[in-house]
Amino acid sequence: MHEMSLVQGLLGQLHELAKEHNKEKVISVSMEIGPFSGVVIDSFQFGFDILARDDALTREAILLIESPPALYRCCSCGMEMKAEQRPERCRHCSETLLSPVGGDDLVLRQVEME
Repeated sequence: MHEMSLVQGLLGQLHELAKEHNKEKVISVSMEIGPFSGVVIDSFQFGFDILARDDALTREAILLIESPPALYRCCSCGMEMKAEQRPERCRHCSETLLSPVGGDDLVLRQVEME
């Protein structure tokens, strides 16, 4: 599961930030995981829970994950639609060819440290 390697990368970033800001403890970490990122959120959370507790810096840290809805663009008229599932048709022109827009990001939004 590649989520574990992603979490390891995140923990590395947290160590760099803590060193840069002379902090000793991470309180909370806010992440945005896009719907097309290929990351299984439950697996990412599980990986964080396991790896963070073995690290003095992140032992008590809370991971907050936000996953925005997917965005699709109609290939005919260009209308964009947010949806939990891929729409069958464009609401404006009834075109069936819709392309995903963005949503492939894994973003560290905020870190609270002391």
